[in-house]
Amino acid sequence: MAIVSMPNSPRLPSAAAPSRRWRDVAVLAGLLALVAAGLAGLAAATGWRETWAAMGRLTAGEVGVLLALSLANYSMRGMRWHLFAWRLGVPVRVGQNLLYFLAGFAMSVTPGRLGELVRMRWIGRETGWRIERAAPMLLADRAADLASMGLLLALALAMSAGGIEGGLPVAVLALAAAAVVTRPALLKALANAGHRATRRRWHRFFARIRRAARALGAFSGPGVLIGAGALGMAGWAFEGWALHLLLGWMGADLGFWTALGVFTLATLAGGLTGAPGGLGGAEAAMVALLALNNVPVEVAVPATLIIRLTTLWFAIGIGLCLFPLAERAAKRAGHALEKN
Repeated sequence: MAIVSMPNSPRLPSAAAPSRRWRDVAVLAGLLALVAAGLAGLAAATGWRETWAAMGRLTAGEVGVLLALSLANYSMRGMRWHLFAWRLGVPVRVGQNLLYFLAGFAMSVTPGRLGELVRMRWIGRETGWRIERAAPMLLADRAADLASMGLLLALALAMSAGGIEGGLPVAVLALAAAAVVTRPALLKALANAGHRATRRRWHRFFARIRRAARALGAFSGPGVLIGAGALGMAGWAFEGWALHLLLGWMGADLGFWTALGVFTLATLAGGLTGAPGGLGGAEAAMVALLALNNVPVEVAVPATLIIRLTTLWFAIGIGLCLFPLAERAAKRAGHALEKN
């Protein structure tokens, strides 16, 4: 879909260029092929009959429960998005904000999730704000996800009976990164220290970090941090609960806290790969973590497939369905703004 910029509003990074678009499609297709080949290989090694038997244990009602839990996650995080918008002073109604948030999931598998900047474009159309003025919302949203998942992983490590292999360092790194990003003064101090340590060679890079620190100051109040943390943790906990239920239905009961830790750690590991949507890394980590927790591979592989379909790909499906609605809503609001 072509991207139309408002006057005085910068274009999104050359995402609309045909060569870039086809390259991104090729990268995504290659990643999907690798993921499918890896999971199919694992399933073949254990026997297709056992794999399909495990998948066949699910009923339509159980799949509906998994999708409902994912919707609960998206709703919690959508309300957090509106909280950030309210704190920044963005004059957009809650229903419209939720529409833009959910429609933005259509771009979740773009490299670095840069495609989600389309939310800023919609907000810009409706309000007349330049993209960079509303961009701190996107930074705050990413930091809040990191903090929420880090806290959930730490809690799961403390509560799970058997422990989760490799979880502690990832939880510490996620919490440390979230602490830096959500504390503007600390982020600015680190930027200044880095600038001095590199003898001012990367002036522009550290200047951008300082600007980001100033922008994030709007979200550093205790009320906003507590509200955003509670909404984020509740949302991601629904996804961990979905994995716990799924494994039980497939005959491999895993405690709630262990399932939550596996889901959170695998999702964070997938994000560290930098691949669109964590493709490949998240799936490999989840299968490995489930196997380490004595879940049979013939259950771990289809469980991983199903949970990714009902989380990541379900979100992308919702985004694709709502994308045209968000486009039309933003255009109507933009025309009304121009008339006024």
